[in-house]
Amino acid sequence: MSNNLSQILKLSIPERILLVEAIWDSIVKENDQKNTYQLSDDQINFLEEEIAAYGKDPEQGSTWEEIKNRIKNKR
Repeated sequence: MSNNLSQILKLSIPERILLVEAIWDSIVKENDQKNTYQLSDDQINFLEEEIAAYGKDPEQGSTWEEIKNRIKNKR
């Protein structure tokens, strides 16, 4: 690795920036591939039911502000 590093350090600044961008992109891509998560059929069904219930009565439920306040008040 030290041999590679010495070669990298000989690159111009624009070349090193391009290299860093390429490395960063590869990290993001690899991370995205490893962290994919598939919902189970039960989870999908639950979410579909919740969406349908919301569609029938959007006023039912709580706002984000109400939820935060309930959590804060439990402490």
